[in-house]
Amino acid sequence: MAGYGLDDSARLIEETDKTSNRSEFERDRARLLHCAALRRLGAKTQVRTPWRRSDHPVGDDFIRTRLTHSLEVAQVGRELGKALGCDPEIVDTACLAHDLGHPPFGHNGERALAELASQAGGFEGNAQTLRLLTRLESKVYARGRSWGLNLSRASLDASIKYPWRLGEGPAGSDPAKFGVYEPELAAFEWVRRGAPALAKCVEAQVMDLADDVAYSVHDVEDGIVGGSVPPDALAAGPERRAVTVLAAERYWPGGTAALEDAAVRLNALPFWPRQWDGSRQSLAGLKDMTSGLIGRFVLAARAATCEVYGPGPLTRYAAQVVLPPATGAEIAVLKALAAVFVMEPRLEDPVYVEQRTLLKELFGYLMDSAPNSLQPEFQADFTEAPGDQERIRVIVDQLASLTDSSAVIEHRRFTGRPQASSEPSAPGRPLI
Repeated sequence: MAGYGLDDSARLIEETDKTSNRSEFERDRARLLHCAALRRLGAKTQVRTPWRRSDHPVGDDFIRTRLTHSLEVAQVGRELGKALGCDPEIVDTACLAHDLGHPPFGHNGERALAELASQAGGFEGNAQTLRLLTRLESKVYARGRSWGLNLSRASLDASIKYPWRLGEGPAGSDPAKFGVYEPELAAFEWVRRGAPALAKCVEAQVMDLADDVAYSVHDVEDGIVGGSVPPDALAAGPERRAVTVLAAERYWPGGTAALEDAAVRLNALPFWPRQWDGSRQSLAGLKDMTSGLIGRFVLAARAATCEVYGPGPLTRYAAQVVLPPATGAEIAVLKALAAVFVMEPRLEDPVYVEQRTLLKELFGYLMDSAPNSLQPEFQADFTEAPGDQERIRVIVDQLASLTDSSAVIEHRRFTGRPQASSEPSAPGRPLI
């Protein structure tokens, strides 16, 4: 495809193509679709625990998991990338891969593992993704070790959301976000050969924007369905003020005035939901909202990018994805809407505290009883680890691979104690 060369399709371990009718990038996407780490995302939390809630004891099949979120990100990213001239297979692969490294219990679990791994290089879901792709999710074994899925350089580069080590991000970036652990540094440097320092390739920028668009819209949708986000939250009043203040603090540096304008625009859209009662009519209205917002954001980014760089093809490091400030402010408002009404109120809820405690206790048990208590592939890693930091990393690898339900089951098996694992019985209260 135009814009890509042999260097972009190179792999860490050279392979002989078994099916000549496929491009290298099509092979990458197929490997992602068939890998176990992607399947596990179906039982990992996106925002709300998918497999059991106190008000739905048998589970809730409406809310999103990490897997359904990844599929939606891939759809959004593929369309935007294709419009800009990116190879759609590269973007699709990056979008499917972007959350592979997330542990059980969503960001709550990520907080717990970051604390547990603080003396061994930390934990970050995106750095864990690179570790999976280049080491843990074994497809190619050569030279005495696993090389992960052995994806092409372009696909790996597109999957790296934060192309820097811990503590080396650009000014103003979240210090907790980074894209590579020390053991994968050689693979990271191979992937990034010739790339501008700290810069994301166009395909990674498309993936990143698709992720922002998908979760900002869908978290609000899930929140409305779950009863946490009131449809009139962006109408004038203290609730809208709480949303714009948090958006200014966390998601948007342009100040609250632009965010107030964005909230007014969103609330005035003809497809913004006015009520929610669970009926088919309200369900249809909610889907109109999600499709309308996604289309609005993607078309705005496409138009702004093409206005600056022309129609393309825009690939690798030939351009930057341009997001109009007004669009960025609207996305920030949606992120803050979900944060105010769903995420923040839950951080100190007993169930979420228990989830973090569960992972910490499971870590202690595995560390004390390893290697016999570990899964076979991690037993070998633990035995071969040269020091304490490397052994901690192996235990964290196993914990990160667990789903929400398997983490609870493993904890119960090791401790003999039941563990609460449903969500709070009532929606969280907004932070106003």
